[in-house]
Amino acid sequence: MQVRQLGKNGPEVSAMGLGCMGISDAYGTCDEREALAMLHQAVDWGINFLDTADVYGQGHNEEFVGRAIRDRRDRVFVATKFGLLRDAQNRLSGVCGTPAYVRSACEASLRRLGIDTIDLYYQHRLDRSTPIEQTMETLAELIQEGKISYIGLSEVDVETLRRAETVHPVAAVQSEYSLWTRDPEKEILPACRESGVGFVPFSPLGRGILSGRVNKMSDLPPDDFRQRLPRFQGDNFYRNRIWVGQLEELAAAKGCTPSQLALSWVLAQGEDIVPIPGTKRRTYLQENLGALEIQLGAEELAALNQLAPHGVAVGARYPEALLQITR
Repeated sequence: MQVRQLGKNGPEVSAMGLGCMGISDAYGTCDEREALAMLHQAVDWGINFLDTADVYGQGHNEEFVGRAIRDRRDRVFVATKFGLLRDAQNRLSGVCGTPAYVRSACEASLRRLGIDTIDLYYQHRLDRSTPIEQTMETLAELIQEGKISYIGLSEVDVETLRRAETVHPVAAVQSEYSLWTRDPEKEILPACRESGVGFVPFSPLGRGILSGRVNKMSDLPPDDFRQRLPRFQGDNFYRNRIWVGQLEELAAAKGCTPSQLALSWVLAQGEDIVPIPGTKRRTYLQENLGALEIQLGAEELAALNQLAPHGVAVGARYPEALLQITR
């Protein structure tokens, strides 16, 4: 397995990680036996960077990952997150980064995961009512206490990153990044590189549309999170699907799948980038790993950049109501 360093002072992890959210949340039902086999296969194949969060399945995802790694903890680098809150109806209701909450969330995650130390602990979204310096001070204390090893931030702006770094080094920033979501290239990715902070793209396959397997909205379960995302609704979806068809043509010419081509593009954006595509199935895990073997030449990269420039996706990433909570 190829490895990459997570930030200038961070650990080496597998060049591709694994997003575990879909096992418990957002993307329809899951065959847990298959998901467990997939997680074990991932670790056996050298993927040691597993990404979860306390909000995924209201703790179920951390518990599931904890069970999966119980007999192989020494081979896994565990990342989890805190900060997003859900109400009694399981709807996102707010963000919290107060010192007391950070401590209680950390203890709960350690308990669910069944581990002594969280390798990388992210603030999932910024709590705008709590200064980031206060949150970071608490995280730094948790490092001193041995409860976490590295600090991460998710979906933050440059100012927040800079303020956080005045308190303690940040190992990684996680943001959505793919051929159809290139916003990080404008500000946060250059800022990470300036500071030597690792960059971890989530949804590097555009929440599945770049795989070429979502051809119409009826392909998705009624309770699938994507049914509520503007990019997957109405005319937006069909306009986005048109250029994905061109991606499929480029992949066919390369002799790979659209997923592999899209992932290889992300990997080619820099050695400081470690994408975490998610899956629940061994077949897709194997397909995604194939991207590590693909080399893209300058002309191929230029063709992909021309196909998917900044702003190519039609529609917002999230519904406005969700943006009001998490922006």
